[in-house]
Formats: sequence, structure tokens, C-alpha cells
Amino acid sequence: MGYASILWYVLAAVTFFLPFAFMLSEYGAAFKDRKGGIYSWMAESFNPKFAFIGTFMWYASYIIWMVNVGSGIWIPLSNAIFGVDKTQQWTPFGLSGVQTLGVLAIFWIILITFVSSRGLDSIKKVTSIGGTAVALINVVLFIGGLAILLLNGHMAQPLSPGAFFQSPNADYSTMIQVFGFLVFAIFAYGGLEVVGGLVDETENAEKTFPRGVAISAIVIAVGYAVGIFMMGAFTNWTFAFTQFSDAEVTLGNVAYIAMNNMGYQLGHALHLTEAASVTMGVWVSRYMGLSMFLALTGAFFTLIFSPLKQLIEGTPKEVWPEYLTKTKNGLPVNAMKVQAAIVIAIVALVSFGGSGAKYFFQVLVSMTNVSMTIPYMFLAIAFVGFKKKKEIEKPFEIYKTQTTANIAVTVVTFVVGFANVFTIVQPAMQGDLAGTIYSILGPVVFGVVAVVMYSRYEKKYILSSGTL
Repeated sequence: MGYASILWYVLAAVTFFLPFAFMLSEYGAAFKDRKGGIYSWMAESFNPKFAFIGTFMWYASYIIWMVNVGSGIWIPLSNAIFGVDKTQQWTPFGLSGVQTLGVLAIFWIILITFVSSRGLDSIKKVTSIGGTAVALINVVLFIGGLAILLLNGHMAQPLSPGAFFQSPNADYSTMIQVFGFLVFAIFAYGGLEVVGGLVDETENAEKTFPRGVAISAIVIAVGYAVGIFMMGAFTNWTFAFTQFSDAEVTLGNVAYIAMNNMGYQLGHALHLTEAASVTMGVWVSRYMGLSMFLALTGAFFTLIFSPLKQLIEGTPKEVWPEYLTKTKNGLPVNAMKVQAAIVIAIVALVSFGGSGAKYFFQVLVSMTNVSMTIPYMFLAIAFVGFKKKKEIEKPFEIYKTQTTANIAVTVVTFVVGFANVFTIVQPAMQGDLAGTIYSILGPVVFGVVAVVMYSRYEKKYILSSGTL
């Protein structure tokens, strides 16, 4: 998207991050003693069925995340080993590069499920080192980009007032395509449901927490803006990225190719030889690849069981078949096996669908963005009921009146819904109906499953007992 994306990250901070974070901070303070997580928040604020559907779709977003990362984690590994993305050249037994990634993802899911089900969380501690290394990538980007800018005396991507409104990317030449980009900006502020649980840990929460959230929104928005700007210091849209790799540029490998380019451009700015510049680029790419591989591996070991455990333990036990609620080593092992089967089925469907690498990762990223942002609408809508119910003790309030709360809910719901609608319909409007179906497939299927499961539970345990 280039410099034109900066506006959308700032807009997402103002219309989504701030109002939504304030909502979650009120939820977190009121329900700090509940074990059900976001299910408890929505069930007590709105109603249990709505809460179950929203929570189930929230869990489904992690299923899609596993599909995406399970297929894409081999790109950072390839960069860590070779300094470039060679995954598109992995074509054993007549498989295409995308199909090979699908097969590797299936083996990866089986391995992670097997290891995690045995409670071996010591591996997570080792791989968490990658988190620190990934954080340092930002430092490398800022310092490297600034050094190139100072040494060259000009931006690689020309600056002009129009550049902040018009993307150089042909994929974002219409307003519909640009609106579809908004979901990327919203997704960038994801994970806010975790923040709400920290209110009770904050000193003088009523003053400190909103100030902290506001500062974080500014810091993150400025961080994105500076990072995007620095990319322009060494990246020109007409530049031939293919000189760093034989691979097609995709949403899965573009970050590694861009950082490889940064190392290469820094070498040139320092007047190093062509060979030395290429080597510098390869080592920057290797560092990023190793960091991301370790960080994503650590995340996988946690997310393979954590959302599932919260879903099963936080929602009514009677909703679930008894087989899925059985635990071993404190983990829902049977449910983890079923989860692995679902992830494997989706991986096989997408990777063996006959797509090229660029389209494959475009679909995976859209699927992940849509699945992870739709549950935010459920949390926002339930907030209306949360404010109305006077019986819920609210030790911490930012929205002092029902009117201000309703306005915030309307803005957040509209922005998230608006972004997702354009993300979903954009492929179909360009003749790619399959892309639209893939984008909405996860939320629709898991939403229907959630409705069926809870309706069955209602008939069997609630309506039969004469209580609601």
C-alpha cells in the first residue's frame, strides 16, 4: 500500500483501537474474577447464546491462524537457512510449491499437537527467545532505514503529498480495494481482549488505564507510520525484488525480501562491493527468518491448546460431547486431536485447490484477518447490554453515560463490519468468487456449528428444565 497506508493505521487507531480498548478495560474490571474469559463477559452482559456464538467464532479465528502460520512458517525457516525464500522450489514427488507447503503444514500440526498434548511446555520457554529477537527487527528497520536515508540523501520511493493518498500498488487503485485494506489496519491492533484483563493489576486504574491505552494507541500508530516511512527509504515499488530470490513475491515472503533489500541497499550506500552488499542482505534476511521461526513456533505451542482450553472450560460443559471434555496433563487432549483434524482438512482444501503461491497467501491472510476481527463486533455489541445492566458492578468506567457507550459501540461495529464487508466482496467483484468464499468460509461454518451446538444444548438442558 506504500505511504498511503499510514492514514488507515491512524484512522484505525482512532475509530477502533481507542474506543474498543476502553470497552474491554471496563469488561475486565467488572469481570476480573470470572474464569470464562470473554464468554463470561458477553453471557452476563447480553445473553449466553450470543456469547457462545461469539466465543466460538473467536476460537475459530485461531483455527484459521494455525492454517495460515502452519503453511507460512516454512518461509522464515527457508530464509534462516538460505537467506532467501526457496519454498516455491520445493516440489518433491511432482507436488507444486504450494502443495508441498500444505503437506509440511499437516506434518507440523500433527507434531505440535503430539508434543503439546504431553505437557512439554519447556519448549515454549526456548522458543520465546524469538519474541525478543523479533522485537529487535523493528530497531534494525528504523536504524537501517535512517542510515540509508542519510547516506543517500533521498527516499527510494519518492515523497509527495499525493503519495499519502494514492498507493503505487495497482491492487489498491479503486476505493473498494482501498476500503478492503482497512481490515489490515484493524488486524494490526488485534489481541486487545488480553488488555482488558489487566485493569485490576493497574495502580489508580481509573486514571492510569485510559491514559496508558491512549499513549499505546499513539505509540503504535506512530510506530507503524515511521516503519512504513522507513520502508520507503530503501524500497521503490518499481524495484526488481526478484533479484533477491527466484520466488514470486507473496504476502508470505514479502517482509523477508524487503529486509533482504534493506541489507543490500545499506551495503550500496556504504559503497561496499556488489558481492558484499548481497551478503549483507542475505544475513539480514537470515536473522529475520530465524527470529520469526522461533517466535511463531513458540506461539504455536501456546495457541494449539490455550484458546481451545478457554473455550471448553469457560462455556457450559453440557454444550460439549463428553469425549471432548476429557483432559490429560491438564489439557483437553481429545479436543486437541479433533482440532488438528479440522486444521488439516482446511489446509488440504486451500493448498490443493490449484492456486499459485501469490494467490494462496493472499487467501490465507484474508481468511485470518476476517476471522480474527469479526468476533470484535460481538464484544462491542454486548457492551450495550453491559452498560444497561445496573446489577453488574462496574468499579471502573470510562463511558459515563449510556449514550457515549452506544456511540462508541456504533463506531467500532461499523468500522469493523465495513472493513470486513469490503475485504470479503472485493475478490468477487474482480471475478474471484473463490477468494470471497474462502474469506468468509471460517466464520460462516463455525458460526453455524456454534448455533447448532447451543440450540441442541438449549433443548436438552435448558428448555427441558423450564429455565432460561
